[in-house]
Amino acid sequence: MLKGNLRYVIVVLVAVATVINYIDRGALGFLWPEISKELELTELDYAIILNVFTFAYAFGQSIFGKIFDWIGTRLGFVLSIVVWSAATMLHAVATGLTSFAIFRALLGVSEAGNWPGATKANAEWFPINERALAQGIFNSGAAIGGIVSAPIIGVLFVWLGSWQATFVAIGALGFLWLVPWLIIYKSGPDAHPWISDEEREYILTGQRNVETNEVADYAPDTGEILSRKESWGVIMASFFLDPIWWLFVGWLPIYLFKTYGFGVEEIAVYAWIPYVGAMFGAWFGGLLAGNRIKAGWTVNRTRKTVIALGGVIMLLSLLATTQASTPLFAVMLMAVILFGFQTAVGNIQTLPSDFYSGKSVGSLAGFAGTAAKLAVVGLNFLIPVITVNSYTPAFVVGAGLAIMTVLSVFILCPDIKPLKPKTA
Repeated sequence: MLKGNLRYVIVVLVAVATVINYIDRGALGFLWPEISKELELTELDYAIILNVFTFAYAFGQSIFGKIFDWIGTRLGFVLSIVVWSAATMLHAVATGLTSFAIFRALLGVSEAGNWPGATKANAEWFPINERALAQGIFNSGAAIGGIVSAPIIGVLFVWLGSWQATFVAIGALGFLWLVPWLIIYKSGPDAHPWISDEEREYILTGQRNVETNEVADYAPDTGEILSRKESWGVIMASFFLDPIWWLFVGWLPIYLFKTYGFGVEEIAVYAWIPYVGAMFGAWFGGLLAGNRIKAGWTVNRTRKTVIALGGVIMLLSLLATTQASTPLFAVMLMAVILFGFQTAVGNIQTLPSDFYSGKSVGSLAGFAGTAAKLAVVGLNFLIPVITVNSYTPAFVVGAGLAIMTVLSVFILCPDIKPLKPKTA
């Protein structure tokens, strides 16, 4: 069953971890109407807790980027998911703002490992022409997590009868995931005992840039990474793009609660819809990039075209959302926004492996993730201020971020191909 397709088994496992990641992080928003009522917490308290998580998540990206480069993909994922699953369970004993903030910080640091880990696994296991598709499969895990988290959390809440029991149940999912991961992920493709010779050769020879016939073997240290404008293209594109996703991950349940008076059950009915668009966007962006590279396009032309297409889709649909008059119309437009987001983000996330070797990929992915989450922190402080009367200003801000994302790649990454040391 695994013969010739072990790399896809690996990326599907990572995608499943991402589904669990999103169920765990999304639970607070979906359960907030009950939590706030029982513990007498306010929307400002929610913003504080959300930002504590986001700050921790921001620095967790850089921390775990280095950890994955130090201890490898296999053990890096084990450490990340064990800690975040335990942190999710601890939410059940929270009694107020302080305890929620502490457990949320622990969750944020550990969940952050999923992203640099996935980028590193992608660089190790996939040839260049399949990396955007692999990243799309991984990113679709975030979308699927968004789709299934609302009904799963809603059903668990109704069945178990309390938000505390719901946190314990969803926290257990991560420990179950460890079983297949430890069995299947034994090493990278160069030494894995289950991989066929044909698949190993296909992966390793396919890691050459089609234009230059070079493998990215440049693995600089942190100072050198941050001295390259291409690295800053990745970092700034992530900085501008990520708040668009988190506008919906962090605030969609509150938007539905505040704008339409929805409770837990009604939020569960609507909140999954935008993530359907995200799921299809993740697949579309990866398939389109792979198709264009196989058709003879350079990696540079392919990445920039797909990223620009995603940016245009986000821009137009964010502006259209300012005119949404019903909850159904609003979430349908949000599905288009997240389709555009995922079309672009999968190709942005492959850029570290386009420029550097696996020994530096996790580090740059971590730096980009930290920048992205710091931008989200700013957004979370801004949202309660600019959405007093409506969420229109938030969607306008999102449209501006889409433009800046595309410009960051086009200006700071003039030629997407393996970099050489400056002294070469």
